[in-house]
Amino acid sequence: MNRFGFVKYFLLLTLLPSVAVAVDRVGDFSLLDQNGLFHNMSWYDDHSAVAFLVQANGSAATEKALPTFEALKAKYDSRGIEFMMINPMGKLNRDSVRKELARLGSQIPVLMDDARVISESLGIDKTGEVLIYNPSSFVIEYRGPVENSEIALQELVAGKAVSSPVVAAMGSPVTYPVLQQHKQSPISYADEIAPIITEKCAECHRDGGIAPFAMDSHTMIQGWSPMIREVLMTKRMPPGQIDSHVGEFINGRVLSEVEIQKLIHWIEAGASNDDANDPLTELVWPESKWAFGEPDQIIKVPEQYVPATGVLDYRYIDVPIDLGGKDRWLKGSQYIPGDRTVLHHTVNDLFDPGQIDRIGRDRSDGPNQASISGYTPGKAARMYPPNTGGLLKDGSILKLNIHYTTTGKETVDRGEIGLWFYPEGEVPLERMSGRCACIFTAEWNDIPPYDPSFEQTQTITIAKDAHIFSMSPHMHFRGKSMRFVADYPDGNSEELINIANYNYNWQLSYTYKEPKFVPAGTKITAVGTFDNSAQNPANPDPARSVPWGRQSWDEMFFGSVKWKNLDQGSD
Repeated sequence: MNRFGFVKYFLLLTLLPSVAVAVDRVGDFSLLDQNGLFHNMSWYDDHSAVAFLVQANGSAATEKALPTFEALKAKYDSRGIEFMMINPMGKLNRDSVRKELARLGSQIPVLMDDARVISESLGIDKTGEVLIYNPSSFVIEYRGPVENSEIALQELVAGKAVSSPVVAAMGSPVTYPVLQQHKQSPISYADEIAPIITEKCAECHRDGGIAPFAMDSHTMIQGWSPMIREVLMTKRMPPGQIDSHVGEFINGRVLSEVEIQKLIHWIEAGASNDDANDPLTELVWPESKWAFGEPDQIIKVPEQYVPATGVLDYRYIDVPIDLGGKDRWLKGSQYIPGDRTVLHHTVNDLFDPGQIDRIGRDRSDGPNQASISGYTPGKAARMYPPNTGGLLKDGSILKLNIHYTTTGKETVDRGEIGLWFYPEGEVPLERMSGRCACIFTAEWNDIPPYDPSFEQTQTITIAKDAHIFSMSPHMHFRGKSMRFVADYPDGNSEELINIANYNYNWQLSYTYKEPKFVPAGTKITAVGTFDNSAQNPANPDPARSVPWGRQSWDEMFFGSVKWKNLDQGSD
């Protein structure tokens, strides 16, 4: 190579991204956009490519590139190319991004990289640049200016390899100071990684836990580190996580940006342990399977035989409540399945003595009546708020509606219900209320075949000043997302929670860190979205028009809200 050729080669290298280059495999990933919608790249594997424009508020390079990017979208949208933007600037106020798009007149979704680890993996180092990503192979096929990207798009649409995968581009630099800091000062497994695993992962990932492997040593974490990285990048774990921009919940299962950065950077650096100590080997877990220690009373659910195969009808089981002749004020309850692999859910209806012949969902004669927690995948035990409870009457009947699914192995489910009481003679002062924004057959609209984003809504009204404590979604295989929105009497609206990536296997009840005050007359609307497309890997039959139904291949829509009226004391 002559001197001129070497200089050209050196200059080209200096212009390439510092983290990754085109045709590097970056893997699958998921991000939320500026409107809180969830995007997983593998969903787009029916497309030839996903084209990204690197966006930043106030970036002259982004503003200059956007009209051409919009024109490419109009030309190639129908030819198997998905168009998005990505913001690599960390956790921002989404409203500012929405305002920037409104100013620019664009409706292209902007993926918000709050923790910046996706942008690092993609090798984003300047604004206004275009990246073309293959959602099947998870590689960057092209990186460069928008003006040169059409050639790459044409080649990909034609099924050809991209002839010029890297073209030098201009734009404002994007740097990653946290990444550089972690490279200069390596992350400590003992002091930084193990505490995150302990707090956010190990309760499930332990011997006897519900997760498939134990995170009980550095050796285990290091061995599973590629998988840990993958589930973090795609947001599959922690389970049931919600949009961190909306509300604060004690069980939101959201990792902070700092925690994600530490985990990803530590794994990418080799997941080593330079300390002689291993805190994970020293973890000790309570021997009791019960969340709040041994219950005051345990109710045995009648044994249920579950065959290896077949479709099972819902089972309806009456469980008598024997309290030894005394009524008791209930403090909390927990349902523990005998076999979690087959029990999908229970719906619990409590009948006071003399109510057993009544029909309908509302069994209560008043605010004092207790409520016993049912079971859904991932649901935690439930305690009433302090000094709050319900009266459980001796001789009551707990009617269980149980849904089993077969797994190829016959089994017997021996469920148990734990009850915790207030001391005899102690009457809690406060009561709870609750209602479901539910849709049943009379109001149900069948989900059209192949519809990727079919919306259903239902509204309830909270009649008195109240504090909302929790919200719970329930849909089946096609459930995609659910939002709860409050419309206040003064005309203002507020999003309460965004379950952006609903998971049928983790149907959690999300509890506020601090109860949310809402004035009398507040309307709560649950907005659910269903994905009946072939891209939904859980969809049993995308060609089917989906009715309401009890079985999982049909659909449901429940948006439950629990609250306490400000004047809700005893009768």
